[in-house]
Amino acid sequence: MNPGDVNLQQLLEQAQLMQQQLVSAQQELNEAEVEGSAGGGLVVATVNGGGELLELKISPEAVDPDDPQETADTIADLVIAAIRDAVRAAADLQQEKLGPLAQGLGGGSGLGQLPGF
Repeated sequence: MNPGDVNLQQLLEQAQLMQQQLVSAQQELNEAEVEGSAGGGLVVATVNGGGELLELKISPEAVDPDDPQETADTIADLVIAAIRDAVRAAADLQQEKLGPLAQGLGGGSGLGQLPGF
């Protein structure tokens, strides 16, 4: 074999290993749950690692019975903020789990770390 030749068997094995790692990381993400909160914990959103909303908790302390319109507006803002916080946490988790795999592919190009390319 010449120095620049690609060992296709080795390349195939590396690709299969990376595929297994990717599937495993994606499964971990789907099973993971992360929380985001707003208003000092008055609203807590739980999402999976893919950012899908699983649960939303609103504390009774968030409700002001004397001002229902203001309460509704405030709760809506807190819900949006809590979901955004949870989705950001899910994105951080995705980067943690999938980032090393993308780096193994040369930062996403798909060929950066492969021999002969």
